[in-house]
Amino acid sequence: MMMVTRSQLRRSTFSSLEEKGRAKPVLKPDYIVGLTDGEGCFYVQIRTSDRYRLGATVHLHFHIKMQADDKELLDKVMNTLKCGNVYFQPENRQTHRQCYRYSVSSHEEILQIIVPFFKEHDLQSPSKIKNFGLFCQIAELVEHKAHLTTVGLSEIRKIKSQMNKVGTGLA
Repeated sequence: MMMVTRSQLRRSTFSSLEEKGRAKPVLKPDYIVGLTDGEGCFYVQIRTSDRYRLGATVHLHFHIKMQADDKELLDKVMNTLKCGNVYFQPENRQTHRQCYRYSVSSHEEILQIIVPFFKEHDLQSPSKIKNFGLFCQIAELVEHKAHLTTVGLSEIRKIKSQMNKVGTGLA
């Protein structure tokens, strides 16, 4: 269970307009980086279907998943980055608590907001750094429409196979 300490809360920041009730609360970039290092995920989904010209399509995702008690932090992440959505993610396993997920899935928002944000504000976790680098390679291919070609889709699959490896110390 993630506990929010006073020092963590002090790292969040509020604009002067927020004090007057006009702006939404936001977080400092380093706080978002820390949340991502601990609870975030850069994910590439390749959906297969006969409906697609190449038989598959590529979707880029950025997620931060937290327990229901911490939903307010995810709302602040969304307010700060000005993209994505926060939604309830039901949990059916009895040993797990209910969660919320901040999710960005729009190619445009990934390319114009998420990738530049994490290029400007460095991740600290070696596994997240590795996965973000691979994610950026795929995002660049998508940006240049390579995912719409057989060769590009094959390259994306090859890069994706190196992401989020569990048990290697670089998950």
